[in-house]
Amino acid sequence: MAAIEASGLCLDFPFYHLGARSLKKRLLGGARLHTDPSNRVVVTALRNLDFRIVTGERVALVGPNGAGKTTLLRTLAGVYEPVVGRLLVEGQIGALIDVAAGMDPESTGRENVTLRGLYRGLPDAQCAELVEEVAAFAGLGDFFDVPIRTYSAGMGVRLAFALATAMQPQVLLMDEWFLAGDAAFMAKAEERLARLVGGADILVIATHDFSVVRRWCTRAIRMEGGVIIADGPAEEILAGMGV
Repeated sequence: MAAIEASGLCLDFPFYHLGARSLKKRLLGGARLHTDPSNRVVVTALRNLDFRIVTGERVALVGPNGAGKTTLLRTLAGVYEPVVGRLLVEGQIGALIDVAAGMDPESTGRENVTLRGLYRGLPDAQCAELVEEVAAFAGLGDFFDVPIRTYSAGMGVRLAFALATAMQPQVLLMDEWFLAGDAAFMAKAEERLARLVGGADILVIATHDFSVVRRWCTRAIRMEGGVIIADGPAEEILAGMGV
């Protein structure tokens, strides 16, 4: 069974090359800024998070820009490592967070898809099937065989979406920007995305779109300043936000 559990979870980001004392003094006036044991100025991105998510839950991370929603998603995905606390994620993870994550810009679309399949432990035959499925859905034509550093932003989203949704995860982590592709592509992608969401044991999505929360989520975690200020049924949390 899939599960996510965090206890006392904290994440700091250091500022480097802040040699001027006056600058340090000004920065340290903020509530989320402090010095670590190495005397570096650090910003606390996540502070003392405690929550448990179990199979069957559909959880929205809501709150203003800078609240820590995407940072928490990336921490759950293993991109960032907590400095304090405990984090346990059980189940195969699928992350629709960063279009460039895990992609080699010097490799072609085809090569990137093949590498992802091999990384996931797929045998050669299944890798070949994955490549053909992603190529067909992304609709990149000849660009599928050129380095992805030449792609436009929209082409990068198409490739990332097609690849990320080609393999069903147990734990689906999603940032809302994956819902913001061009209209023609997203109309094509809607059924595929709904199938991916429905097939996941756990969904965690960071979003400002309350219609998405109401359509997909049973629970919401409200964040501000890197802390959780409310956690409960989605409709109750949205009502508390006045929406």
